[in-house]
Amino acid sequence: MPEILYWDTSALLSAIFRDAHSDDAQQWARRSGVHLLSTLAWAEAHAVIARIERERVLAAVLLHSARETLGSGPWRRVNASPEWAEVRKLSGKWPLRGADLWHLAAAKSLRVELPELVILTYDVHLAAAKSLRVELPELVILTYDVRLAAAARGEDLAAGGP
Repeated sequence: MPEILYWDTSALLSAIFRDAHSDDAQQWARRSGVHLLSTLAWAEAHAVIARIERERVLAAVLLHSARETLGSGPWRRVNASPEWAEVRKLSGKWPLRGADLWHLAAAKSLRVELPELVILTYDVHLAAAKSLRVELPELVILTYDVRLAAAARGEDLAAGGP
């Protein structure tokens, strides 16, 4: 079990809202250890909750519960930013979206002082970047989905994943 777990937004949302990864994410949330949550993941999660509220996808009571879980979960908020050079270097290696690149670079930057840090993600693009192991052999990314595992092996990436 990892001692320090960095939650990207896909993992955080899976812990809060029911989806295909929720059981895994909730199991991770119940584990002991340090659970880190970046300001980006915090902002993205709040943006998703607000969008769901505006679009009236879920009842207000469920959104209140989601906000409560976000605020009271096991996560410790961390004000860490990725190193500028790390962002530039990683952006040239993988075709990641901006937020995914930020999470990956932030986690790699945090590992300088927290070498036992691992990332929990259910994002196909981020998991696929790790699979290349060119720059990040030491950075463990945990995924628990068959589709993500296939994407991490490079299958279906040209089509943008599942």
